[in-house]
Amino acid sequence: MMPNNKNKSPESEYQLLMQEGELKPDPDQASAIFELERLHRELINHPEIKIEKNRLGLNSRWFSRFFQRSNKKKSPKGIYLYGGVGRGKSMLMDLFYSLAPLKSKQRVHFHEFMLDIHARLENWHRLTAKERAQHGSRTNNDDPIPVIAQQIANQATLLCFDELQVTDIADAMVVARLFEVLFDLGVVVVATSNRVPDELYKNGLNRHRFTPFIERIQQTLEIISLNGPIDYRYDRLKGAETYYTPVNEDTTNQLAATFFRLTDRRIEDRAKVPSAELIVQGRQLFVPKSARGVAVFSFKRLCANPLGSADYLAIARNYHTVIMVAIPQFNKENSDQATRFVTFIDALYEHGVKFLCSAAVPPQELYATGESSFEFERTISRLMEMQSEDYLTRGHGKTIMS
Repeated sequence: MMPNNKNKSPESEYQLLMQEGELKPDPDQASAIFELERLHRELINHPEIKIEKNRLGLNSRWFSRFFQRSNKKKSPKGIYLYGGVGRGKSMLMDLFYSLAPLKSKQRVHFHEFMLDIHARLENWHRLTAKERAQHGSRTNNDDPIPVIAQQIANQATLLCFDELQVTDIADAMVVARLFEVLFDLGVVVVATSNRVPDELYKNGLNRHRFTPFIERIQQTLEIISLNGPIDYRYDRLKGAETYYTPVNEDTTNQLAATFFRLTDRRIEDRAKVPSAELIVQGRQLFVPKSARGVAVFSFKRLCANPLGSADYLAIARNYHTVIMVAIPQFNKENSDQATRFVTFIDALYEHGVKFLCSAAVPPQELYATGESSFEFERTISRLMEMQSEDYLTRGHGKTIMS
């Protein structure tokens, strides 16, 4: 069932947040809301995409022309929001997505979307020619992109991407072709990014093959800068401790209060905080509390269980802020947990993830005298740096040189 948002729109909900003091006047956000409101209204009577299976797998250029002829109503222009960390990009997109008047819609982190696309490609290459034909491919059994794009279009007329970025050639080559077909099929895209379109895949290998995608984004999406004077994310963290000790009811409550401030939720609604799942190498990684890019874990869940770098990287890519509860003091008896903790902190640090935690002892005392104390010194140094203003104002996903 669609939520009853008939009388709500991005503009009305944004104004309500302003009245309640959750947001401050911001000209860039006002411009973004103007365009999001425009798109919201254009989607109200926009037909949702439904492609019959017997039309799948045709040559992509022919299919695009066919679809444009048969789809009399031109698709609304999507939106590309770019700007620095904490400017409200994800918040505005989430507000828009929650009210979007379509049943066929999807909101996903761009990295997770690309993992799904590569999984679909791998599955395709395992199929026989007969199996590919059953999936809809008729004229070119070696090209899965049109079929995958059409499958996605059937699932979502509106795609909302958080943190669109392209950093490796495998993604670059797939993205350029995939989105050409998605746009031609009429899929409407709203995306956030830390980069202006011209800087996507900057200095990448064979970038000239990627530039048509940049040009198509500039034609198909309204490009809006969000670089206002307020870093809302840091503004919510300002004045709050990031490292609490010891582990007790008081420090746990303080961490909880910070979580609710970061996620714009009322502490009275703690029972309603959603959980989430990340797919890591075909496995499900449970996230006990997840809201607005903030995740909460116990130390035991992440470091006392047999997890590894792939799990920690998935967390670092999907969340701009991570809260960990009840870090113990390390010694020879729990050195395996200490090793996982080192790997976990490295993943967060290298992706600029903000880290809040409660621990049994201060950082300098985390590892009692033992064989691994020397290797742990870098982790202590990083934990100290991660509490600094310089670190807290860095963008998520930006590699930090040590």
